[in-house]
Amino acid sequence: MTVRLSTQGDLVISISVNSSQFGEGQTIPAKYTCQGENISPPLAWNGLPENTQSLVLIMDDPDAPVGTWVHWVLYNLSPALTGLPEGVATGGKEVADTQQGLNSWKKPGYGGPCPPNGTHRYFFRLYALDVMLNLKAAPTKQQILKAMQNHVLDQGELMGTYRKR
Repeated sequence: MTVRLSTQGDLVISISVNSSQFGEGQTIPAKYTCQGENISPPLAWNGLPENTQSLVLIMDDPDAPVGTWVHWVLYNLSPALTGLPEGVATGGKEVADTQQGLNSWKKPGYGGPCPPNGTHRYFFRLYALDVMLNLKAAPTKQQILKAMQNHVLDQGELMGTYRKR
């Protein structure tokens, strides 16, 4: 959890993101990778600002040889949610009113860790926004980040690692 000061000088605790299956900096279990079931891990969070209107979740790998590889993009998640269950379906069917953007495979939905070599870091970043995003179907991470500009109230992250066995 990150502690920071608000613009008024008050102490603010940022959003806490965690998983029951791995901790910060720990290995993501194979079940959630291309060497397993390739399903999304369960995630939980708390500490959202009171005026949050929607959430965005982006999972990516900055260690990919071709540049940052996007594994999962969810947007317009309800601020009433306190997490996501294991195995969220492509298209967000298990999470009401959630929309999914395109990953680097140019598909909506989750694509688990599958590094070509070495140990890679995978960041699950959760953003609290003061708006719902009005985007055309299946936007890219870059389109979502652009739409989020000046609307991020707070954020949190969980980083896990994976190396093929």
